[in-house]
Amino acid sequence: MNKTDLINNIAAKSGLTKRDVESVLNGFLGEVTDALAGGDKVQLIGFGTFETRKRSGRVGRNPQTGKEISIPESQVPAFKAGNKLKEAVK
Repeated sequence: MNKTDLINNIAAKSGLTKRDVESVLNGFLGEVTDALAGGDKVQLIGFGTFETRKRSGRVGRNPQTGKEISIPESQVPAFKAGNKLKEAVK
């Protein structure tokens, strides 16, 4: 399912217009993005938690030349599923 399919499904089930659903979805995604960029986490009880995690620096290899390169540590977004979501997927 892509974003358009999600918008269509939510609009059909909620009775809202596709434009309203798209606006709410974009707002939600923007708020999650802003929270993660600010170092916060977003916890939706039963669904899951969006957070950032530190990825350690490491040595990698350039696949074209085979030369070793240094990859610096970074913050990456992560999602941990909640219990209700895990049960629904089983």
